[in-house]
Amino acid sequence: MTETMEQWMEELLKSESASEKMTEKQAKILASAIEVFAEKGYAASSTSEIAQRAGVAEGTIFRHYKTKKELLLSIVAPAITKLIAPFVLRGFGKVLDSNYESFDEVLRAMIENRIEFITKHRSILKILMQEIPFHPELQVHLQKDILAKVLERFQKIVVKFQAQGQMVDVPSMTVIRLCISAIMGYIAVRTVYGEREDAVWDDAREREETITFIMRGLGYPDSG
Repeated sequence: MTETMEQWMEELLKSESASEKMTEKQAKILASAIEVFAEKGYAASSTSEIAQRAGVAEGTIFRHYKTKKELLLSIVAPAITKLIAPFVLRGFGKVLDSNYESFDEVLRAMIENRIEFITKHRSILKILMQEIPFHPELQVHLQKDILAKVLERFQKIVVKFQAQGQMVDVPSMTVIRLCISAIMGYIAVRTVYGEREDAVWDDAREREETITFIMRGLGYPDSG
């Protein structure tokens, strides 16, 4: 397992209560499920391969999970709650809790923080991107455990700058939606295209142009 996967497993084992403590076999199944789902996607993955990588009999998986989907929901969904949410909020919380003189500083810190996070956690994030649109149960976990907490804190930052007269007077959640759309668009293209060896990509310029675009749309004459 990678260092990041080992960190996830350590966090999970620490977070389990005594009555729910994960066995060594369950931990191996979890790690293998994440690897296989990330590599092949849920539809193309098989419980037999997951079992083989985990070094357990396939029947061991079905002793706890009746179907492959139940395996996804029972293993990966708790991983979102117990592993992803803490990792996301632990790193991102520092960004959201810092004091900034202008909103472009907030955007710049958010972009840098998320790029670093994506680089370190590609496997589990790939599962989320692939499977969340098709599994409402995972959407509920993501909404409750990550998005709600991030949006609440981000909204306070937006309201603060609006109160200072530094931003257009539109609903704060509209501001957040537009910011996230632009930032995720930049990060998505950067990840898919910008990291290719043959890409003609000036990352510093693309990042600053994205920030300038957002800032002008929010009523700033210049992002500085």
